[in-house]
Amino acid sequence: MAKLGKRIRAAREAFVGKEDLTVEEAVALIKGNSNTKFDETVEIAMNLGIDPRHADQMVRGVVGLPNGTGKDVRVAVFARGPKADEAKEAGADIVGAEDLMEIVQGGKIEFDRCIATPDMMPVVGRLGKVLGPRNLMPNPKVGTVTMDVAAAVKAAKGGEVQFKAEKGGVVHAGVGKASFDEGKLVENIRAFVSAVAKAKPAGAKGSYMKKIALSSTMGPGVTVSVDNAAAE
Repeated sequence: MAKLGKRIRAAREAFVGKEDLTVEEAVALIKGNSNTKFDETVEIAMNLGIDPRHADQMVRGVVGLPNGTGKDVRVAVFARGPKADEAKEAGADIVGAEDLMEIVQGGKIEFDRCIATPDMMPVVGRLGKVLGPRNLMPNPKVGTVTMDVAAAVKAAKGGEVQFKAEKGGVVHAGVGKASFDEGKLVENIRAFVSAVAKAKPAGAKGSYMKKIALSSTMGPGVTVSVDNAAAE
């Protein structure tokens, strides 16, 4: 077994016996033990009582974090003509049509969010096997297939986060940076949990939110009380 470094050992020891904390307690613990050379992302993982294999139990949505993510989001937009110009003016990093499709097909994906106008979906549809597994496929349900590309680009750049349940019924996302004030992280976390709560599918049975855990990029995780996590 590999020998753990002093930083990792100290962090793990600080988390021993800590579980079902309030959001405030968890954030303070994570921030207090984040001492890497880079600004770690604070991440949330929610274990839901669903089976995403069934259409009526799928959980997906989008939420605008009140204090942003702290991440520089690279946005690609599939659009032509005036809509392409609107996207560029709004701050999109990559804008194109068939030319962009060819770049993506070649394996070059240098963006974190993909937006498309409805007329471009026949082109984007050819990229399903490439964008789908990366959760980058534009979808009208989360506002990434739209004629208002300027608003979509600004939302993506401004701290909007998409979420989608994975096979095991887990939803996870980055909800800020360790350098954020504790209060701002707490607000972001509560906003995210509330959004997932509102996205509860009709087919969900029994307990919906089973477990919530918070962690930093390189740090241990800590569970948070489900009853305490939603926005007040």
